Amino acid sequence: MNYKESHTLILNNVARFIDLTDLEKQKYLSLLTEITVKRKAFLMQAGDITKYEYFITKGCLKVYTIDENGAPHISMFAVEDYWTGDMASFMRKEPTRYFIKATEDSELLGISRANYELLFKEIPKFERFYRILYQRSLISYIRRSNHGISLTAEERYVEFKKKYPNIVNRITQKDLAAYIGITPEFMSKIITKVNQK
Repeated sequence: MNYKESHTLILNNVARFIDLTDLEKQKYLSLLTEITVKRKAFLMQAGDITKYEYFITKGCLKVYTIDENGAPHISMFAVEDYWTGDMASFMRKEPTRYFIKATEDSELLGISRANYELLFKEIPKFERFYRILYQRSLISYIRRSNHGISLTAEERYVEFKKKYPNIVNRITQKDLAAYIGITPEFMSKIITKVNQK
């Protein structure tokens, strides 16, 4: 069966953890909503209730909070073949603390809360898929928290560059600094130092 590129990408993502029949694939795709976000536009803002779990098929987005001094703290960048959103807001229908903003023109597939519940009813094996997805997300969050405590800013940058080579050249130095947790000026010094090695 011929699928469009965005559908092939999400089906391949799902296929890493569960096997679907052609009928199940069709059913799953029918429950997804196509969403486009222009560069610099918000997909979600603090105070919103998250309506979808998002899968990125094209583009780059940043997920962040803003502290009491107005400084952004980026928790993740999401590019093609990544999932993003705010699971707590999505599941509990409570306002999010996060902003999700496109840093490039982006295209996503979203699953709504109602369709998410319907999916589990119609294709129960998806419970396994989302459980694995959430476990991996939690492990990644814990690792990132530990790195924030145990690694220097330079080590965090080197680790990011090694782990996300497909992202490092697609984001601004300012956003990278907000992710690492340092000033853009210090980020510039670290990049220069690391590149000279």
